[in-house]
Amino acid sequence: MLLTGTRAFTTSRALLARAADRESQSRYGVTPQVLAEFFAVVTNPRRVQNPRTPREALDAIEQFMALPRISVLAVPVDVVPRWLALARRHEVRGSGVFDLQLMATMLANGVRKIYTFDRSHFEHFSEIEVTTPQ
Repeated sequence: MLLTGTRAFTTSRALLARAADRESQSRYGVTPQVLAEFFAVVTNPRRVQNPRTPREALDAIEQFMALPRISVLAVPVDVVPRWLALARRHEVRGSGVFDLQLMATMLANGVRKIYTFDRSHFEHFSEIEVTTPQ
């Protein structure tokens, strides 16, 4: 399921509010790849109606990274062999390899659950649990 417009915005804001809650026991991780993809999307006038300037996008990423319940996951030195092994197991094609690289980083950091609006990209992988933010 892909949420768009107001519902996705509201849902994303609620998730960020939980990540900002210093009293929460929840921890959230993000990969450098996801931060780069965010930058690429929000600054691209072909992808969003009101693109951000590069400075605005960088500021947003820094604010996101400063949230108390967020940590940036380390990209393991062996990320390539990890996603190669996943690719052999799952036989993805094309841009699906980027999802495998994301998964390889998650698994190397002990992360087994992903919050995503693009469920179809991940729900066929048994290695992780896929959740759409509510």
